[in-house]
Amino acid sequence: MSFRRVVRQSKFRHVFGQAVKTDQCYDDIRVSRVTWDSSFCAVNPKFVAVIVEASGGGAFLVLPLGKTGRIDKAYPTVCGHTGPVLDIDWCPHNDEVIASASEDCTVKVWQIPEQGLLSPLTDPVVSLEGHSKRVGIITWHPTARNVLLSAGCDNVVLIWNVGSGEELFRLDEMHPDLIYSAAWNRDGSLICTSCKDKALRIIDPRRGTLVQVKERAHDGARPMRSIFMSDGKIFTTGFSRMSERQLALWDPSNMEEPIAIQEMDSSNGVLLPFYDPDTNVVYLCGKGDSSIRYFEVTSQSPYVHFLNTFISKEPQRGMGFMSKRGVDVNKCEIARFYKLHERKCEPITMTVPRKVRSSLDLVQDDLYPDPAGPEPPLEAEDWVAGRDAPPLLVSLRDGYVPTKQRDLKVTRKNVLSAPASTGGGAKTGAPAHLSTGPAHQATPIIQHPDDEKMSEIMEELRNLKLLVKTQGKRIAKLEEQLAQFEDGDV
Repeated sequence: MSFRRVVRQSKFRHVFGQAVKTDQCYDDIRVSRVTWDSSFCAVNPKFVAVIVEASGGGAFLVLPLGKTGRIDKAYPTVCGHTGPVLDIDWCPHNDEVIASASEDCTVKVWQIPEQGLLSPLTDPVVSLEGHSKRVGIITWHPTARNVLLSAGCDNVVLIWNVGSGEELFRLDEMHPDLIYSAAWNRDGSLICTSCKDKALRIIDPRRGTLVQVKERAHDGARPMRSIFMSDGKIFTTGFSRMSERQLALWDPSNMEEPIAIQEMDSSNGVLLPFYDPDTNVVYLCGKGDSSIRYFEVTSQSPYVHFLNTFISKEPQRGMGFMSKRGVDVNKCEIARFYKLHERKCEPITMTVPRKVRSSLDLVQDDLYPDPAGPEPPLEAEDWVAGRDAPPLLVSLRDGYVPTKQRDLKVTRKNVLSAPASTGGGAKTGAPAHLSTGPAHQATPIIQHPDDEKMSEIMEELRNLKLLVKTQGKRIAKLEEQLAQFEDGDV
């Protein structure tokens, strides 16, 4: 069945995309040429960040939204990585904090000055080292402060407490091959991943258990993507056996067959899905395409309804998606994209064509249900302890007014010198290193009363010994390479 033939009533049927005027673009940006299927762009209501070409390492550009026009070649960048940056993601709970993942096997978290960068930023707030190969995926927890997920080419998913710089959970036996995507559900209790083995997995990261697995979600060999819908269903993009691009919708309660599937075209660009949980609209942007296709997902058959296509002349190198807090509600704008060209970043607005009937009718309530706000309902320790909570919502009736952002502070816990906790059993900081056992069981190590203090100290000592051993091998290898350079062997 072709979803295009379904004619139905929807307030989003006539949503249209429009590129902004030339003077509202960001020009002369050297967009990264790294061959990696991430979006290369991240935006929030204050800044737009773009991964750029950098000599001798990796860098990305952070611009205030209002700084349009030609960007000077000497404009400062965030440039603390020693290898190309592969993915970036703004913190949903602080518009001045951004995380980056790199080929140098690290994840770094940065605090951007309120007015933007005045000089190159080389020192992150925290550097997270736990992957053994390049890191290509990062995504923040939607409702718990300072919880960050990373996935690397070592086939490992790590979940971090950025506020303490510590590893919370390590999922290292779930994926036998390269991880293509990882996404949280609405309250951050589950993640879904897609992998080179063609399997779609739903994982409980705190227990380290597989909730559901679909072995061949898409038959094609090229990369697939998966994201959660707000009702718990999963939307995927991938390729058929005949290399045609597909989209599919899955019900986690029965994943034998998708509840909706559609073949798109025979292009070979990976389809990046962007989801707006407030309108239930999914936007598909293919890397190398010159179009954005959008669909409304409903609870009624055929579930995925084609809306329209925005077509432009030039192909996109990447795409950023603005959170609902950053759209212009006075113009009935429901989404905004930041399209990367070879040397430019071009905003594209998605608008519902309506007339404003009176000054009291500036905000169309049916288009703008309250979206997720920046205040998290949980702290990292709450989430680790097993609590879940939906996002705290904000009203857009008077437009979104940003609040003062608090600086990200990292408090590293040293259990060797920390005073023993008293009988209350309160948690202090984040758990230490965790690993999964043979049955994929990840057991968090949480601060306990005195009788378990010794086991924590022993665990920390084991981790320190492992770290020293690993770093010793790395130093020896670097010394050997240096000696070869000095001897002229290389």
